[in-house]
Amino acid sequence: MNGESWRQSTVANLGGLGRRLWTSSAQLGPVFLFFPTTQTEVCIPIATLPRLPRSAPCVHALSRAEGIIDDNVDIGMSIAGFNASPGCEQAWSGRTRAKYTSISRRELSFAYLFHLTSMGSILSLVSLGFMGAFFSVASQGMPDRTPLIHFSPKPALVAVKKGKDSDETEQLSLRTLVESRCQSLFTEFHPLWWLFNGHLQTIYCVFGDFSKNDRMSYSRKYLRLADGGTLGLDFAPADDSKLKVDTPIVVVKHGLTGGSYEPYVRAILHRACAPIEEGGLGYRAVVINFRGCAGVPITSPQLYSAGYTDDLRQALMFISHKYSNAPLMGLGFSLGANVMTRYLAEEGDRTRLRSGCALACPWDLAQNNQGLLDSFTGKHVYSKGMGGNLQNLLKRHAKSLQTDPEHRVTKAMPLALGLKNPTLDKFDDTFTRVAGGSAPTFPFATAQDYYRWGSSHHVVKDIRVPFLAINAADDPVVRYVPMDGGGNGLVIMELTPAGGHLGWFQAGDGFVDRWTTKPVLEWLKLTAEDIVHDTKRSTQRLYVDEDGYLREEGAPLLGCKEIDGGGIIDGNGWEEGMLQGL
Repeated sequence: MNGESWRQSTVANLGGLGRRLWTSSAQLGPVFLFFPTTQTEVCIPIATLPRLPRSAPCVHALSRAEGIIDDNVDIGMSIAGFNASPGCEQAWSGRTRAKYTSISRRELSFAYLFHLTSMGSILSLVSLGFMGAFFSVASQGMPDRTPLIHFSPKPALVAVKKGKDSDETEQLSLRTLVESRCQSLFTEFHPLWWLFNGHLQTIYCVFGDFSKNDRMSYSRKYLRLADGGTLGLDFAPADDSKLKVDTPIVVVKHGLTGGSYEPYVRAILHRACAPIEEGGLGYRAVVINFRGCAGVPITSPQLYSAGYTDDLRQALMFISHKYSNAPLMGLGFSLGANVMTRYLAEEGDRTRLRSGCALACPWDLAQNNQGLLDSFTGKHVYSKGMGGNLQNLLKRHAKSLQTDPEHRVTKAMPLALGLKNPTLDKFDDTFTRVAGGSAPTFPFATAQDYYRWGSSHHVVKDIRVPFLAINAADDPVVRYVPMDGGGNGLVIMELTPAGGHLGWFQAGDGFVDRWTTKPVLEWLKLTAEDIVHDTKRSTQRLYVDEDGYLREEGAPLLGCKEIDGGGIIDGNGWEEGMLQGL
């Protein structure tokens, strides 16, 4: 088979990923072979495959473990013939030795190959070809796929309806309830064979073609905030005329620079908002887009951050006022999950949400940022990918963020725009710590101060509604997860052995599906329909002031009102110049 035929065959087999990511061999950058447990990466120039000398300038080991590469390397033989055991020194093809302090067949199953280009990180199809060649060998040592689920030693008791239409209630342990009514939480996750580790899952989340899956349209409403800022709220279904006013509502916060168009958002909302007769839940949903994201204009000198919760708080004021009898369930992804978690903890018993669900929450911002910087791919692929996305967002709104020449945000703009290929922490240290929220909390002196303040791992103990968090053990972005749940009886922590960052891709019925969809839908149904909300729970009274702003008692600086604009929007694309899935 010639090169072009191989390319066409590979592209056909890989579908959207192949079509979007193929690049000619002349354009390929270095390839990285990575063993996560030993944190060992070997960088190899694709042009010299299958053989290369040790003296090649781009052959090196980046490792906390002891990694040695010498003589000539035959990549195919090295991978296929590798059968190391802990503490061993193994000969590869008679020419190459590799010594690892701790390596096993399970380790091999998590190896991945990356290639980098000047535009950032792109997974090369050549890498996937090598993976396919040795996968049958590697899969013999696949790890246990059973998720780890943590319940508090003393799970909370919650009131539950005795029957679907019954007014009688009974007290059940949250653990008992989840084990009986959210059974998919306990099922194994079986990743697609060609997305068998966290890096591949994450890259596919960014570069996969999901335009034909889980298609959504939304009805957008714009809110003008008391500080002059603007939020875009995308409601689904776009035509909700047949829904009752008390229909449950899923309130969504998306990831770092995403929006309602994100495939990971649509994967859940498409089924949550589908009519019951079509197999859906028949719910409403609303995605609260961060300032400046998904086409929302910037109208004040402020962006957003992982710890700033007042925009969510004001959006919930509007939603609960418009649908006063509807139960609201929170759902957050990545950075949005951190915001959701912090809001629930800050509000405690006064929250307007009946429950919370957090997927791929970054928890400890400082520790997980350091985890990115500690590895070559973490720093140069993921951290720079996220930093670049934020910088591109900033460029799009540069004029709107510099209306007041004396404002601290205006003064930070030139520095942020002048950064060259910034890592996430570099961008945060230059701009987010200044513009990620309102005074007096902002600005922070350093990004580390902002990370300590904005983290959510230390506030989980303060959540007062049922809360489910799901992370993946091989997430290359979130490497540290607090599985104790803060000792909170209302908190359930789940860690799947695989899934990457916001991936969890598995084989669906004729399409690529996500393992998390079914557990989240079961959780939403449980907390919306089965658990009886405490009617004595007090939320702050809402009122409309003389200027038409919806206000909350005790929060004089907060307020919002609906303004003109919005309408029906197509939620199936993504913003030009931005990477999806982050």
